[in-house]
Amino acid sequence: MNIRTAHRDELPVLQTLELAAGVLFREIGMTDVADHPPPALEVFEHARAAGQLWVAADDADRPAGFVLVELVDDGVHIEQVSVHPEYQGRRIGRQLIEYVDAWAAGRGYPVLTLSTFRSVPWNGPYYARLGFEELPELTPGLARIRAAETAFGLDPAERIFMLRKVAGQ
Repeated sequence: MNIRTAHRDELPVLQTLELAAGVLFREIGMTDVADHPPPALEVFEHARAAGQLWVAADDADRPAGFVLVELVDDGVHIEQVSVHPEYQGRRIGRQLIEYVDAWAAGRGYPVLTLSTFRSVPWNGPYYARLGFEELPELTPGLARIRAAETAFGLDPAERIFMLRKVAGQ
């Protein structure tokens, strides 16, 4: 996979990709998560323009997955990683996270953070295998993200915030 900055004309494709990736949540009964609308085009465009939205493109240069980040509390917060079901199981999510790690290292950011589901196998346990550890205490920015997730209807008891030191930092 070639990882590159998303193109403006791909943003609707990323919304469709996000919805397709949500099917896995439906399969485990998490229909609210599966039915959650993808980020608005404006959110994608803001991240793209800021250089914080990348795609993993297949051999035909079509997005197979994407990662969207934001800067939170002097670190890089992985807001969303999604891989289309047709491409899952090929370590694309891992490649996207490693790309973000290298990007963060090049800019001097010391940590990557993310929030995820504690018990969903391809969430908390997966990120732990990638070197993320659960945060016992949230920074102010991460606490704001938790409040937004809770307002959306996510159970804070089922959510965890995780941190990984950026390679070389």
